Amino acid sequence: MTMSILISGGGVAGPSLAHWLGRSGYAVTVVERAPGLRGSGGVPVDFRGDQLALLARMGVLGEIQAWQTGMGDQAVVGANGRRLSTFPSALFSGDVEIERGDLARILYSRSKDAAEYVFGDHITALAQAPDGVDVTFARGPGRRFDLVVGADGLHSAVRRLAFGPEPQFRHDLGLAVAGFSVPNTFGLDHSGLIYNEPGRLAMVTSGRDRTRAAVCLVFTATLPEYDWHDTEGHKRVVAANFAGAGWQVPGLLEALREAPELYFDTISQIRLDRWSAGRVVLLGDAAWCTGPGGNGTGHAMFGAYTLAGELALAGGDHAAAYRSYEQIMRPPVAKSQKQAGGPLPHPGDRAEDPQPQPHLPDLVRARAGGHVRLAGAAHGQHRRGARLPAPGHGRRLTPGPGPAELRFQHE
Repeated sequence: MTMSILISGGGVAGPSLAHWLGRSGYAVTVVERAPGLRGSGGVPVDFRGDQLALLARMGVLGEIQAWQTGMGDQAVVGANGRRLSTFPSALFSGDVEIERGDLARILYSRSKDAAEYVFGDHITALAQAPDGVDVTFARGPGRRFDLVVGADGLHSAVRRLAFGPEPQFRHDLGLAVAGFSVPNTFGLDHSGLIYNEPGRLAMVTSGRDRTRAAVCLVFTATLPEYDWHDTEGHKRVVAANFAGAGWQVPGLLEALREAPELYFDTISQIRLDRWSAGRVVLLGDAAWCTGPGGNGTGHAMFGAYTLAGELALAGGDHAAAYRSYEQIMRPPVAKSQKQAGGPLPHPGDRAEDPQPQPHLPDLVRARAGGHVRLAGAAHGQHRRGARLPAPGHGRRLTPGPGPAELRFQHE
């Protein structure tokens, strides 16, 4: 009998896992709270080193390259708009950079024929039994699945239901970030501008679509617990924290009021002693949100590949697969969390300072778009790992794009 697997979350980790599980013959369902594919407010993610081999193995590298932003240099400006210094494109954009919304669309397209997608619904209760998990949904009828995967982000409902309340696992790093899209009235062409003052920073970039600009706002904040799905509330928080800011920030805040999509969150880490509980397992930010510069999207996609591979190799023993998956993924995740979780300088010195902080671009682009920075992966970070078999092909990958065998290695 085919094993049924429910994935909660239709962003990056969930569709990545759906692709690999569908390839191995599982019956996959993806449930996503949003009524359709989520946008990203134009925030980018990039890929470097080893990750290009994974994208090629998935068959999406060419499409991602076709949709890449092609970003160039980014300039730091003062309150009067005068350019103070420039950061080269290589610092931001990796080997290939793409807007997160475009990446999510590509991954959905790659996985939609291998999985059932249910939009506009979410999990409200989980009841585990020896032979399955009974799942209650907010809208649809209850169903039983063999396994449940929480790939539903930093504020994971699956984690809350299976492991406990979020505050005991979430460690805020003292910053919040907002991302949205506006008309490109800045004259930007594959370039960007950065303005910062004590406690807050604004970045505006325009890449592939020169008619639009992506805005990223970062500010120091300790936010209370509230409805993380309240977009209008998020807009008020951002506006309050940027009140009185210079440069062109007042105009950005006016545009924010009418923005149809907003990415908003704290810059936080998730720290768990274990990523599975019975038949339930966590993936991506739901399991290990690493924080700024922590390789979030890269870990999510590597984790999806690893989890699917270990399930295929375990022959139905989900407990063994979960243990191997965690054994493989925890070392690089721990390294990234340590790297990202040290003392974080607040965003920027005064904009008039001609020597902006060197950490600034990495900090801003890191969490704003799930920035993928392979912290050493191109030099052997992924040392041991699962080989993902195609159905009926044992332990070897079937021929296709990329290396004959793709292994994830860890130091």
